[in-house]
Amino acid sequence: MMKTYVCPSCKTDNILTIDIEIEQYICKSCSNLINTETKTILKSVKKPTENVVLEVGQKGKIDGIEYQVIAIVVRKYGTSVFWREYYLKDKDKNDAFLSESSGHWVFLQPKEMPKKDFKFHAEFNGKKYRWYESTPNNIDAATGFFEDKIKFSLANYKEFVNGTEMVSIEQVGAEKTFLWGKHIPKSEIKRQFKPNYMPNYSGIGIVQPYYINIKQLINVLAIVALLMSLLQLYNTVSRTNYEVFSDKIRFDSVRNKELISKSFDLNGASAPLNVKLYSNVDNSWANVELSLVNEKTNEIEYTSQDIEQYHGYESGESWSEGDKNKEFNFCGVAPGKYHFAINAQKQGFEQPNGETFYSPDGSKSFIYDEFGFVDVTTLATGEKISYNLSNLQTNDSVIYSELEKAKEFKLKNPNFSATLPDTDTLNPEFDIQAFWKPVSFWNYFIIIGIMIVLVLLNYWGKYLFDKEKWKNSNYSPFNEYTN
Repeated sequence: MMKTYVCPSCKTDNILTIDIEIEQYICKSCSNLINTETKTILKSVKKPTENVVLEVGQKGKIDGIEYQVIAIVVRKYGTSVFWREYYLKDKDKNDAFLSESSGHWVFLQPKEMPKKDFKFHAEFNGKKYRWYESTPNNIDAATGFFEDKIKFSLANYKEFVNGTEMVSIEQVGAEKTFLWGKHIPKSEIKRQFKPNYMPNYSGIGIVQPYYINIKQLINVLAIVALLMSLLQLYNTVSRTNYEVFSDKIRFDSVRNKELISKSFDLNGASAPLNVKLYSNVDNSWANVELSLVNEKTNEIEYTSQDIEQYHGYESGESWSEGDKNKEFNFCGVAPGKYHFAINAQKQGFEQPNGETFYSPDGSKSFIYDEFGFVDVTTLATGEKISYNLSNLQTNDSVIYSELEKAKEFKLKNPNFSATLPDTDTLNPEFDIQAFWKPVSFWNYFIIIGIMIVLVLLNYWGKYLFDKEKWKNSNYSPFNEYTN
């Protein structure tokens, strides 16, 4: 049923589309307060404008119930704090309110006034609410339709909070109203009432929820942890770690060339391939270059590992550093067929630097250096002599002739490599072992640890959030005052 109230001042039609009896209304055009019975102008009222996003007559659903805005009141605390109250009616003429302050929305419903007075705590429906603040205020601006006389005198709101819910005792003179309220998301107001714009957030609302629901987070993480535990248990029961490769390799067999190992199979899901190296270094070093080659895809993972071990005696004390063993992982290796490509060197048996040539009989090597010399090494004995290239032909025609033959030989045999004898009997070889590790607890414990840290960080974040929420209250649980 639609009712029309014609303003006696400006003759504007003020239309009410819900069947309720009103005592007063404020003209939407001239903002005069009108008594409906006498049709007299009582006073001029300031029109609500700033951050008012809903209009009288606008409809929207909250918790599945459709409400209509019948009035808008802007209240003021002190000289600079304002909030907006939207008076609502549903089709059964039940009252409700939307309160918006600094972009934070609360949906409120009148409830039966409790028989006992509340001091520091209030109780409603089995929940205990902590006193947040008492807020004296008065009406700064208003518009719409009112079932009772608008009370412009000083009002006092005593508010109690429990998480995202609150209760409020509103007193004007001797009249008291008890309301229960809850946080309502800004997005829900926008979706249901479809305002043209929404006020921006500022600070933390009195019943604003923490950004993350920690209970839901714990439930989700607990389910994830359970599934991970079951998967880890299955892996542990159904799979085992095992050795896939083991070999002893002489340094002189991989000098100046790569050694291609025998093939090995990795079965199961992707997992780390653990590699262990051993070299009997003693106040020396060794280096192993290792490539893991997938024989199906030709994908290569490369690593270079140094093995060093030094020791001595200084200032009356012995010291040592390094280790003869080296262990590392190729991480996330997919199942398949693989082999290693291996190259190595050690102290005193380094690979030559510079361009190298070999005599056709493999007895000598010729290595150019960056200073204009050629190093000539007799491979059988390791004897080395350097010759100046600028006058080599004049000074030693025999060596010059051998070098020229070595150059010609390399053109015809580019892959030829002579081996220098290794006279080191203490460390002639190095060991390689590889272990396929489909069962590993590291990732499991790391992820569980991350989930625990995530929960703890959210508890800490919520503590800081609640502390900030209550900082404007004289009765904050974070103050020394307790009750």
